[in-house]
Amino acid sequence: MTTEENKAAARRLLDQAWSQGNLDVIDELVDDSYVFHDPMAPGIEGTEGLKQLITMYRTGYPDLTFTIVDQLADGDKVINRWTCEGTHQGELMGIPATGKRTTTSGISISRYEGGRAVEEWVRWDTLGWLQQLGVVPPLGG
Repeated sequence: MTTEENKAAARRLLDQAWSQGNLDVIDELVDDSYVFHDPMAPGIEGTEGLKQLITMYRTGYPDLTFTIVDQLADGDKVINRWTCEGTHQGELMGIPATGKRTTTSGISISRYEGGRAVEEWVRWDTLGWLQQLGVVPPLGG
């Protein structure tokens, strides 16, 4: 697969699976050997693990929307710098619904083999997100 094809696959995964909740696209774009590396969601593996993770987030944020701000690729890796926003309408990670609208930013690095994601590393502003929900007080205040 070309770098441009990998970038298109990464865009589709964010747009269709994460933002629209179309989990069927995961079977097309993600390999069964997939491993997801995020300290907030340890142990996510395979297509079923990713489907469960996305379902968990979309249960807490039914209107969750991701926007790619920057996308870079080199060889088999695609880097997305993104923002996501939505309204916290359901329980997520043990946090009851707050009704608050949040905006968070993050970076994902995905590795592709044969046009399918096999590994992904994610870092996002979890502290800022928790502060927006009111779970963690602002620092220095």
